[in-house]
Amino acid sequence: MDADLRAARARLTVDDQTWTYAPLEALTEHLALPLERLPVTIKILLENVLRHCGTPPFAEEDVRALAAWQPGTAGRREVPFLPARVLLQDFTGVPVVVDLAAMRDALAALGGDPRRVNPVVPAHLVIDHSVQVDAFGVPQAFLTNVQYEYRRNRERYQLLRWAQQAFANLHVVPPGTGIVHQVNLEYLARVVWTEERDGVAVAYPDTVVGADSHTTMVNGLGVLGWGVGGIEAEAVLLGQPLYLPPPEVVGVRLSGRLPEGATATDLVLTVTQLLRAVGVVGKFVEFFGPGLDALALPDRATVANMAPEYGATAALFPIDDETLAYLRLTGRPARQVALVEAYARAQRLFRTPAAEPVFDQVVELDLRTVQPSVAGPRRPQDRVGLADLGRAFRASFADRLAPAPRGGSAATAVAERPPEARVRIEGEEVALTHGSVVIAAITSCTNTSNPEVMVTAGLLARKAVERGLRRHPAVKTSLAPGSAVVTAYLERAGLLPALEALGFHLVGYGCTTCIGNSGPLPPAVAQAIQEHDLVAVAVLSGNRNFDGRIHPLVRASYLASPPLVVAFALAGTVTIDLLTEPLGVGRDGRPVFLRDIWPSREEVAEVVARAVTPDLFAARYRDVYAGDETWRALETGGGDRYRWDPGSTYVRRPPFFDALAARPHPPSDILGARVLVWVGDSVTTDHISPAGSIPPDSPAGRYLIERGVAVEEFNTYGARRGNHEVLVRGTFANVRLRNRLAGGREGGWTTHRPSGDLVTVYEAAERYRREGVPLLVLAGKEYGAGSSRDWAAKGPALLGVRAVLAESFERIHRANLIGMGILPLQFLPGQSAQSLGLDGTEVYDITGLSDGLQPGQRVTVRARRADGRETTFQAVARLDIPAEVEYYRHGGILPYVVRSLLDGV
Repeated sequence: MDADLRAARARLTVDDQTWTYAPLEALTEHLALPLERLPVTIKILLENVLRHCGTPPFAEEDVRALAAWQPGTAGRREVPFLPARVLLQDFTGVPVVVDLAAMRDALAALGGDPRRVNPVVPAHLVIDHSVQVDAFGVPQAFLTNVQYEYRRNRERYQLLRWAQQAFANLHVVPPGTGIVHQVNLEYLARVVWTEERDGVAVAYPDTVVGADSHTTMVNGLGVLGWGVGGIEAEAVLLGQPLYLPPPEVVGVRLSGRLPEGATATDLVLTVTQLLRAVGVVGKFVEFFGPGLDALALPDRATVANMAPEYGATAALFPIDDETLAYLRLTGRPARQVALVEAYARAQRLFRTPAAEPVFDQVVELDLRTVQPSVAGPRRPQDRVGLADLGRAFRASFADRLAPAPRGGSAATAVAERPPEARVRIEGEEVALTHGSVVIAAITSCTNTSNPEVMVTAGLLARKAVERGLRRHPAVKTSLAPGSAVVTAYLERAGLLPALEALGFHLVGYGCTTCIGNSGPLPPAVAQAIQEHDLVAVAVLSGNRNFDGRIHPLVRASYLASPPLVVAFALAGTVTIDLLTEPLGVGRDGRPVFLRDIWPSREEVAEVVARAVTPDLFAARYRDVYAGDETWRALETGGGDRYRWDPGSTYVRRPPFFDALAARPHPPSDILGARVLVWVGDSVTTDHISPAGSIPPDSPAGRYLIERGVAVEEFNTYGARRGNHEVLVRGTFANVRLRNRLAGGREGGWTTHRPSGDLVTVYEAAERYRREGVPLLVLAGKEYGAGSSRDWAAKGPALLGVRAVLAESFERIHRANLIGMGILPLQFLPGQSAQSLGLDGTEVYDITGLSDGLQPGQRVTVRARRADGRETTFQAVARLDIPAEVEYYRHGGILPYVVRSLLDGV
């Protein structure tokens, strides 16, 4: 490649404005495949390296590596990628802002200019994760919850309000606006990004990384983006590129169309199950085929959203006429829509059905085979057909439930078995037993971005009310849409009154039940569950249902479409076959079945066409950054440096930069280490990172009580992510954590060695710290799956964990560990802790680190038992590229960035 190619630029004129862009056509001679046969994913990545080529660290070799892409022959070279923007929400955004504020202090302490710590890449932070469902089922629920939200989170919001003013290029969307991914889809995303650079107007693909794994939702709009850890997000917004492994792209060819009665939710649960079985972890997925013509853009966004649940890095739908129609529907300017079409066609990014791309692997899915389903009780990929739900529920909890009698229905089998609790709720006595639904929540970006499923839920509710049905009194119902547009079109369609009649009042615009912000259960229900040890159930239209995530008292959680959430709120149990058994008895004394009240596709389409119009989007997003009076009245203190409050229990300066030297110390071997926790396969970041409510008798709870915080003011772990003292005490404290060193006890417990004392993980770590003992984590396969929680790496780092030795790692979490200076070590193929005869009581030495690490280097691990026996084996240091070695050498990516800014890089 020559200098002319590195500087290749072309011009595009749209509506009398001319844009410069990096033309993929300039690479024609260097491509291994014709441009039209390349997956769109590869084209977007290729444009990125071509546009940046010549600006370090982007090099000609990176362009060559991607230009040579063809199925099954991906090269070994990692390539840099610098997205157009960064997306944050407040749970992940608060720690980012706290770190940026602390980095300004650190840079100043080293003699640098603190104002150099400033976003280089545009960043948007949407405050959406802090609202809890305290009030529900009443008209004033929204206002009550907003008041609680501001009272609990004032200190955090003051920090974010300060950041909005202190950092250029950081745009904060205030509370009460919507879920980050729906705001991204409906407003922030441009599909083609533009900027002025040295007086030249430049156009290029809108790409994004977000500190939330469901950033992939915007893939439905043709925008390539995915979730990264908060630590990586910080580095990107400070101008550090990500490094991608050789792209492997799996094509999913869609055909047919969804049958009557099947929704986009049923489709995404089917896709999740299918692609989990295929195995797409760490791969890019791209959808193509004639079935795309039958999928509305919100349906595509629903499928793209759950890419983390099927394990893909991203799940892209190409730009086509449906993309343009959605941009018009959501009020994007006509000039922008015209630019998107012209640019996409010029770069061969616009879908042309006649020229299907080639992929590393192709998976077929006929949309006609999709059937109504739910997924659970613990994992999104465990899809269950409605008719099989009762049997599947019994099988999942066979240790707690007796087998069903031969010939009996699922509902009868459970009803005839004790325990059964009778509780008085809303003036009447009701029965609760195994399988009783206690939470029914229409929540999460997965579905509330989709007008068709939301309108279906509203129509079903209206028909149910007309027939005289009502929700089961023990069910806590909630409606938490992804944006105010949803309530606007439901109100315009006249469907809100019916939903409210069944208890689905608006509780807030944000991510609630799906992340554990479901709020308390009614006292009588909570007491009955605890006293009778019931397997209580949550049904939610979300995307996550891992153990202990939804509510501490809920053991089974099922993902379902919004209309099915309404149906289960009516039935009050998951042991019913909704296809053959009645939901209840109508006012005429006759049984009412789901089929009687399920709206037709034509009914739904008529309401959507009438009620969902561009003016609703334009009105809701007109002043998106302004916020309400409460937001605007928050005091910030101003200034370039944040004024830390030593008495704050929400925001404290983190210790990550304490005594930071101007130059890094060379890596050293890890000697005399002990195992803090030993976990099995598929341990998620939910198990590691603090999440949900803070128990009063936990280390974190005791810390807050000691500082005068009342239990009712604890808030959640997520809301207190700006206080490392709370978060480190909640690390590895999930109530469903199964640590093999905890003596069979569930939760955040471990055994301290050599004392043999069973103590909390935090207490053990503190003992080891005082004793000067470094710590390890032993793990099985897919360690760190799930949400990209930065505290799943930050917490262990503060506990003293120096390395994690696992059979395999989830992509984002491995990068986060490196970002915090923790060494990810992987057993050699076929080996594990069990196969090597380890039991977690050993003392470990890890050597070879001080000899000069190289990407993928093997190191020696020596485990010494108390009786003197030793086991020595090799493990792979999962520092896969030179940049990761460099980050680890600096003690993490954030110290690396501070030192780079100090050196003027």
